[in-house]
Order: sequence, then C-alpha cells, then structure tokens
Amino acid sequence: MDIRTRPYRSVLYLPASKERALNKVRSLPVDAIIFDLEDAVAPDEKVAARETLAAALAEGGYGHRARIVRINGLDTVWGRDDAEAVAKMDCDAVLLPKVGDPAQLDALAEITGDLPIWAMMETPRGMLNAAAIAAHPKLQGMVMGTNDLARELGSRPRADRLPMMSGLGLCLLAARAENLVIIDGVYNAFKDEDGLRAECTQGRDMGFDGKSLIHPAQIDVANLAFAPSQMEVAQARRFIAAFNFAQSEGKGIAVVDGQIVENLHVATAQELLAKVQAIEKIAAE
Repeated sequence: MDIRTRPYRSVLYLPASKERALNKVRSLPVDAIIFDLEDAVAPDEKVAARETLAAALAEGGYGHRARIVRINGLDTVWGRDDAEAVAKMDCDAVLLPKVGDPAQLDALAEITGDLPIWAMMETPRGMLNAAAIAAHPKLQGMVMGTNDLARELGSRPRADRLPMMSGLGLCLLAARAENLVIIDGVYNAFKDEDGLRAECTQGRDMGFDGKSLIHPAQIDVANLAFAPSQMEVAQARRFIAAFNFAQSEGKGIAVVDGQIVENLHVATAQELLAKVQAIEKIAAE
C-alpha cells in the first residue's frame, strides 16, 4: 500500500518488553504500532526487549498494521545495538528519537541500510531544522513528540496547544513539502475522551494524518476523527461527478452547492475516496 494512501489514523505506542502487549495488539483496530525500545523500556530490560520484539515480529500476525520500531538514540549505550537489531527484524520502519538534524539520519541509515526511517520531532533544534530533516532520502514519516517539546520549551499545557503551534506548523509544512506521513503527538489523559476528541479534531483540521496514542482506549476516537466523514465522502463524490459532467460539456470548472470546483478540488476528492477505500479494506480483514 502506498505510504500516502495507507491509513495512519491511530498509531499506538507499545513497550517492546511486554510479551502480553505484543500479543494483544494483533487484535486491536489500530493502523500502526510503534514498538518502543526507548522510553517505555527500563534500562535493565533493554537488551532482553530486543530479543522479545524480534521473536514477536518473526511470529507475525500483525496484519495490515504498520510496524515501526523506536530505538534508543545513537548517542546512548543502547542505540547502535538497537539499530543493528532492528535492521534484521521483520518491520516496516525504524523510528529515531530526538532528531535535530539530517546528520543523525545519515548515521542511522549507515546501520539500517534500506529500511525506511521515521523521525521523532521533539526538540527546538528539530523544529528549526524540520525542512532539512524532511528532505532526507530515507525519511518516510515524522512523529511529533509534544511532551518532550513542551519540556524543552518550558511551556505550560493548554487545551488549545498554543505553545505548540509554531513547532507543529513547521513540521507539517516540511512533511507536506516532501510528501511524508506526519503523526500528531500524544494526549496524556487517556481517560478523558472528550479532551482527546477535541485534540484529534484540531490535529485533523491542521492536516495531520493521525494521532499517536498511549492506550488502546484511545484507538476508536482517533480512528473516527481522522477518517473522512460521511458528509465529506458524499461531497467528494458530488465534486467528481459534477466536474466530469462539466468537462463533457467542454467546461473547465463546475459548481456544487454554490462552490467552484476545479482540478485541485477533484484531486483532493479522489485522494479522500482512496483513503476511504483503504480504510474499508482494513475493516474487511
């Protein structure tokens, strides 16, 4: 499935050291999994976690779910060994934390070879270098690390995420310029469904492809928020039908519900319907 049509509505962090969790996620309706060797694994469990994860991935059973492995930074005692291990795992991508410049991606690519790379965007330097990071030839996606970014900014938590807007916007622009996937940061209060829904709606309206999640209870909210609504699907179909009819009459534009419909609107509508088809295919599995 093409990287830009593949759904990434829900992206669940999962401790790579927890065999029970590695088994359970095979049945969860999540679009992608970040198997975490970094923050979610205690220092004395990191070596064993690599082996546990490698065995689980070799066993398979994750279906359509994108399998992304987050390693420890290459500046840590575990990073290089993580990268060498992940290069041999049956996964879809490797995720590098705290990416601040393209040189870090170069160093990782020397170890992981052809394996696609994703970047955690969670530092002020990363925000300022987002365009250069996004242009790296091995990079496939970005994940916002809003908790770490807030800590480094010294910002206070706000429902409107105003302190995050500059960083979120810079990374969105960079990702879209290079046709990358970009995933919004986590919502920490996993029992607050209304708050999660509001933040997902904000992220979707901004242009993010999906939401990174810390708990399975958040999956359904994210899947709904980042999927096209019935109204959007109906409008997309009307746009395409009206534009095709206008072209058959030798016209270059159409009008639907008082709105001008041009080539760019049709292209957007076609992308939306392709996403719907991808989601329906997943649901049918």
